[in-house]
Amino acid sequence: MKLKEIGKVYSIQAKVLIYLHSNILFLVMMIEKIELELRPLRKKLQQHPVYKSIDSITDIRLFMEQHVFAVWDFMSLLKQLQNELTCTEIPWRPSGHPLSARLINEIVWGEESDLNRNGVAMSHYEMYIEAMYSLKASTKGIESLLNNLTSGKSIEEALQNTKLPKSISSFLKFTFEVIKTKKAHIIAAVFTFGREDLIPDMFIEIIKNLNVPGDEDLSDLIYYFERHIEVDADQHGPIALKMVSQLCGNDPIKYEEATNFSKRALELRIGLWDGILHSLNKSTSL
Repeated sequence: MKLKEIGKVYSIQAKVLIYLHSNILFLVMMIEKIELELRPLRKKLQQHPVYKSIDSITDIRLFMEQHVFAVWDFMSLLKQLQNELTCTEIPWRPSGHPLSARLINEIVWGEESDLNRNGVAMSHYEMYIEAMYSLKASTKGIESLLNNLTSGKSIEEALQNTKLPKSISSFLKFTFEVIKTKKAHIIAAVFTFGREDLIPDMFIEIIKNLNVPGDEDLSDLIYYFERHIEVDADQHGPIALKMVSQLCGNDPIKYEEATNFSKRALELRIGLWDGILHSLNKSTSL
């Protein structure tokens, strides 16, 4: 090969490397921009007074009765992402998103079929219900909603029949509005930036240090929070960020949509926390 031809080859390689480097920098910058815009809302959530308002087993029960709806609808976001990014129909066909499919399948595996503290396979939602049973927290509200859905009612009809507080129904309605967009980048953003890592470590310490009657056992609840937050922070969180980046690509409009929907999700999470705080102050159950 002549020196001139070698020079052309190196020139092309250099241009490719520069392009790849600039593209990676753009993707990183856009994710950082989203996180920066969401920071005030995330801080407000992490410092919400609801956490320090819990100082008895009764408060824990009241908290769980409402928080369980956020645990449940998190799974719905997850499964819709799997529907969008993989093929869940028969006959099977390639989805066109092999890397994102791998990422979401890894998250589904962990969230839908993890192991509880006794080594029994179950979803994180089922772990939470198990903790509610162990603490004698009422599951009447969430069971009523699921029974309505099982009987064939739409999510809108089920919410109307269940007659939940506005803070919960608004939170759930928005989740299913997001799901109905069928836009993977929006669903992935709401899923990623409204996760359970918003619950601070301080809250787990409050639960651990509660003075509870000798016949009450907080072990299942503590395991749920520690396990869920551990998985989100160390495994699923970084994977989900990568997925949002891949789905938004180089499209500024998609990043704007991801940001706006994530903001709304966090605002409604704050509203949910406000509703729980109100219930704690009034000592009212669902």
